[in-house]
This record gives sequence, C-alpha cells and structure tokens, in this order.
Amino acid sequence: MAVVGSGVMATNLTRDVGLQLLINAFATFLILAVLIQMLAPISGAHFNPAVTLVSVINKDMSLVMALNYVFTQIVGGFIGVILANLMFDLPAVRASTHFRTDSNLLISEIIATAGLILVIQVVGKQNDGRYIPLAVAGWIGSAYFFTSSTSFANPALTLARAFSDTFAGIEINSVPGFVAAQLVGAVIGLAIAKGLKSER
Repeated sequence: MAVVGSGVMATNLTRDVGLQLLINAFATFLILAVLIQMLAPISGAHFNPAVTLVSVINKDMSLVMALNYVFTQIVGGFIGVILANLMFDLPAVRASTHFRTDSNLLISEIIATAGLILVIQVVGKQNDGRYIPLAVAGWIGSAYFFTSSTSFANPALTLARAFSDTFAGIEINSVPGFVAAQLVGAVIGLAIAKGLKSER
C-alpha cells in the first residue's frame, strides 16, 4: 500500500521523475522502519518470501509455517495494492503496463535481494538485532537509487504490484523473471553472510 500509494502521490505532485523516485523511496524507507520495529516481536516482521526462504534454509522456520507466511504475504500485498488504488480513485485492480524484462533489471534484483539478505543476516547478529529496522529500511531506500530496477527485492510485493498500472507497477509477464532473480539473490546473500564473521 505504501509503495504504490506513494508512487501515485509522487506522480500527482510532480512531473520530475527524479523527484517522484525520491518521494517513493523516502516513503518506503519510513514505512519499512516503522513496520519492522512494530511487527518484529510478533511475527519476525516477515513481509518477504525471500526472507522467509532464508529462514527455512537456516532451519529457523518449518516449511509448513513458511508456506503459511508466504500465503499471507501474497494476500497482504494484494490487499495493500487494492487499497492504494482505491485511495487515489483508481480501479481497484488494473493490470500494469510497465514492462521490466531487460537483463540489467534482473541483475539489479539479484543484487538488491542479496544485499537485503546480507544486511538482515549480519546486522541481525549485532546488538541483538536492534538496528535491523533502520538497516533494512536504509538498504531498500538507497537501493531505489543505485539499482536500475529500483529494488523490488520482494516476490510478494512484485506480484502485487502487477495489479496497479501506476508509477510502481510491473507488467505481469515481467514478474516471473523478477521473482526468480530475487530468489537467486536471496541464496547468494545468505551464502555471503555465512562466509563472513562479525563481532557482536
């Protein structure tokens, strides 16, 4: 809801694409920090199937629980997009026409997701993970600008954004490539994290 809604608001406020991206990134940064801080004690702040996959690989979560989380993440993303569309008087569901299939975008998604997982794994071991909200929000917010894909880095969010033909949308046929790149990135990020040793 925050990603799509801020994207619509940005395009309503200005025609400057750079400023639109800044508005979208800043809103995403803020809401991520707030939601992670608020929901980490309840659910581990699992909004992202790539993060949940890593939890399964690390044996921190059972496969059954992970599947429940992923289902909820997808449904939650879809509801969020519908609400964002309705708030701005757009059709509740409208297929995006933003094609995002170029190879450079897929490389960007691998990097964005690998970095996200690396941040979670490394910062999570420092100071009892208290800086995770700021670190994750900082990574995603900055990756809006240093990746050509603007850092989706979340399979559930990627799928949901296919149903909003707005600034933040992605055409449905572009979704499988993005999701595959994100899952590859998640595994790479985990592998790098396991190869690092950080002092507490």
